[in-house]
Amino acid sequence: METVGIKTLKAQLSQYVAKARAGERIIITDRGEEVAELGPLSCARQAVQALAHHGKLQWNGTKPAGLKGVRVRGDAVAETVIEDRR
Repeated sequence: METVGIKTLKAQLSQYVAKARAGERIIITDRGEEVAELGPLSCARQAVQALAHHGKLQWNGTKPAGLKGVRVRGDAVAETVIEDRR
C-alpha cells in the first residue's frame, strides 16, 4: 500500500485517482500522520452504479418514501444496555 503526503497528492491528484480506479489503496498523510485512505469504490457501490446505468434503479439521493426506520420489539436498546451494565 502506497503512502503519499497531502502536498504531493494535490500536485499529482489525477495520477493517484487513476491508481485508485485501478484498484490500489493509497494512505494519505499530513505531516507524517496517516489521516485518510484513497481507494476504489466498494463492491456494493459498484453494484448500485451498474443497476442505475442499466435503468433498473433510480435514486434522487433522499431516503426512500414509506420507510419509517427500524422497529424494535421489547425494551428499548438504551434500556437493555443500562440493564446489562448493572
